[in-house]
Amino acid sequence: MLALARWIMRGTPQALAAAALTSLVPWLFWFGAAITGLVTLRRGLSTAAPVVIAAAIPAGWWWMQGDAVPLASILLVTLMATVLRSRMQWSETLIVGSLVCMVLIQVGIFVPAGGAGPLLDELRRNSTEVAGLLDQLSAQGINTERMAALVIGGVTGLIVLLAGTACLALARSWQAGLYNPGGFREEFHALKLSRKQLALLVVLAGLGMLFAIPAAGLLAWVPLLIAGVALVHGFMGLKGMSGFWLVGFYALLLTTWPTILIVLLLALVDTFADFRGRLTRSD
Repeated sequence: MLALARWIMRGTPQALAAAALTSLVPWLFWFGAAITGLVTLRRGLSTAAPVVIAAAIPAGWWWMQGDAVPLASILLVTLMATVLRSRMQWSETLIVGSLVCMVLIQVGIFVPAGGAGPLLDELRRNSTEVAGLLDQLSAQGINTERMAALVIGGVTGLIVLLAGTACLALARSWQAGLYNPGGFREEFHALKLSRKQLALLVVLAGLGMLFAIPAAGLLAWVPLLIAGVALVHGFMGLKGMSGFWLVGFYALLLTTWPTILIVLLLALVDTFADFRGRLTRSD
């Protein structure tokens, strides 16, 4: 993939063609988002604007067909790349991305055009158990259509944020591979949240609970999770552990909730304890 990234960065025509084509092909929008992120990181937003537009046009067509994920991902990665290029801090970049996704969820950008009603009707027809559960919720005074819209929007927004973060990391790794070998590894291994940033996330989650804004509580923990993943990467890098351990870690992370909770707790404690700094000093 690094060879492809090198070809893309040879000139604007190559970047335009690659961004437009990958954003048009179903399930390849993530590659188009990574391309816009790479060009933005390397050349700045003003120079990367034509590439962003080339990727956004076919993604906009998918939005008109009812799928807002490609366009949202491309624009989110571009924004996060701009912040990362300007501030040079992954923690700030992740917080900005989370805030943007919170807003997108609250305005209902990820809810289907017809609302959640048609989906609920289909579920009722296909499953008597689901129909009975929905009837019970309605009898308790719960607006099932609104609840379904919140679930759809929240899950989709979470996917967009995680996919956008992964695309930005891919773009950053391409940039490092082309222009600064080893730079991304060093940068990611050092990622951690400051106490002020952690406090901000806690406040956002608290406000979400207080004012019934589910998106805030759902996405506020994502920067902390990424910081925890970076902590594990950094620890294994300092210890010289093989990639086999990382494969096992991600397998557990993707399949078990306790692993996610442990990673979140480790990142929380690391904000105050600085595990990697202590380990480096002890070594």
